[in-house]
Amino acid sequence: MTSQVHQHGAVARGAFAVAVLVSLAVLFAPPSDVPSAPPGVDKVVHLSLFLVLAVTARWAGVRWQVALLSLLAYAAVSEVLQGTALVDRDAEFLDWVADATGVVIGVGLWALFGRSRGATSR
Repeated sequence: MTSQVHQHGAVARGAFAVAVLVSLAVLFAPPSDVPSAPPGVDKVVHLSLFLVLAVTARWAGVRWQVALLSLLAYAAVSEVLQGTALVDRDAEFLDWVADATGVVIGVGLWALFGRSRGATSR
């Protein structure tokens, strides 16, 4: 079953690239482009976004350690940048917690999926 993962290499890399582009748009959109939503919805968006980033990174062949550390760092940097005049949005520690939760769940789901399919846990 490992070959099924590898035969979709270009598709997997494309999915990861799209996930990264979507994350850039969502995380760094100007405040005027951010829709209003009920409290807590932004945490769901953060968790979901980073879960998708983690799953697509693993699907694209990024080692789990690299995916985990890189995405946690990306989440932290994005929150810091959101708090600067450059992006002019609110930086929130709980947003980073939601991001980190999404990363851990995504990497974990991929590990479970790979293990159940007999894939390696690179």
